[in-house]
Amino acid sequence: MPADEIPTSKLKVPAGFKIELWASGMPNGRSMTESPSGTVYVGTRFTGNVYAVVTKNGKREVKTIAKGLHRPNGVAFSNGSLYVAELSRIIRYDNIEQNLDNPPAPVVVFDALPKDEPHGWKFMTLSPDGKYLYFQIGTPANIVVPPYTHAAIVRLNLKTNILEYVATGVRNSVGMDFQKGTKELWFTNNGRDWADENLPNDTLNRLARPKGMNFGYPFCHQGDFLDPEFGKGRSCEEFDKPEMNLGAHVAALGMRFYNGNMFPAEYKGNIFIAEHGSWNKTKKTGYQVVRVVLDGKNKPVKLEPFITGWLDGENFWGRPVDVQMLKDGSMLVSDDETGAIFRVSYGK
Repeated sequence: MPADEIPTSKLKVPAGFKIELWASGMPNGRSMTESPSGTVYVGTRFTGNVYAVVTKNGKREVKTIAKGLHRPNGVAFSNGSLYVAELSRIIRYDNIEQNLDNPPAPVVVFDALPKDEPHGWKFMTLSPDGKYLYFQIGTPANIVVPPYTHAAIVRLNLKTNILEYVATGVRNSVGMDFQKGTKELWFTNNGRDWADENLPNDTLNRLARPKGMNFGYPFCHQGDFLDPEFGKGRSCEEFDKPEMNLGAHVAALGMRFYNGNMFPAEYKGNIFIAEHGSWNKTKKTGYQVVRVVLDGKNKPVKLEPFITGWLDGENFWGRPVDVQMLKDGSMLVSDDETGAIFRVSYGK
C-alpha cells in the first residue's frame, strides 16, 4: 500500500505515546530483527522476499536483498550474518551489512526440515548465548495427531548443525523471545480452528524446563480444554499448562519483552504481542497489539490493548504481525496487509 494511503492516524496508543509510519513498501513484510548497526531485516510469507530497512540521516530506505525464496518468514542476525528460515531449510547471508546492494549467495545451513505447507513458515530467534537458533515446526493441519517431527519447538546448534527438539504439543508458534534475567524462552501458540466460536484460546507459554515439556496438542488446548475429537480418553493433567490465555482465534503472533528505557518504568519487563486477527469468527477479534504485565513472581497478571485501530467494526485495513524493540527503546510493529512498519515512541 502506498505510504500516502496508509491511515496511520487511525491507530491509537496510550496517553504519552506516539505512533508513526516508520517504513513502507515491503509487501507482506512480517518478522523482524535488528542488526548491531541498526539495520532492520524483514521476512515475508507469500512474496518470497527479504527486506533491509536502512536509516541514514533520519530517512529510511528499503532494499530488497533476497527474492524467490520459499516462505522466508523467520530472520535472525548473528556475528555479521543474516539467518533466514525458509519452509524447509535455514540459510545464511554472510557479511550482509557490507553488501546490501549486492548480497552474496546464501549458504545453506540446514536443509532437512519438513516440507509441509500448512503452518510451515517459521519464526526464528537467537539464544542469549548465541549458540542456537530457536524456531517452531508447526502441525501440518488444523487438528491431527502430528508426526513426531511436527508441532514442536526446536533449536539448531550453529556450531554442529544438530537439530534438537526442546518442546512438543505446540500447534503453531509464530513468535518467541528469551526473557532477560531468567533466560527462559516464552512463546505464543495459535489454538485450533473449528472447535468452537470462543474456544480454544491462543496462549502465551514459557519453557520452564530446557527440554521435555509437552503443551498438549492435539489432545488438550489452553491447559484445560480437551479436544472434542482427539481428547477422548485423555486428561489435560497429562500436559504442561500455558502461562496465560490470550483469546480465541486472535492469531497471537510476534512477541517481545520490553527491556528498553524509553517507555515509563512500569513497562519494563512487559510482553508485547501482535494479534494478526481472526478469520473464522462471526465477530472479528484481534487486529491489535496487546501488553502483558508480569507480577513479582514472574506470572502474567494483566492483559490489555496497547495499539488499536486496525479494525473498524468488522472491517480491517491492517494486520499486525511482529514487534521489534529498537536500541533507542522504541518499538516497531510490522503489518503484512499494508507492507508497512510503524514505530511507537514515548515522550517528545
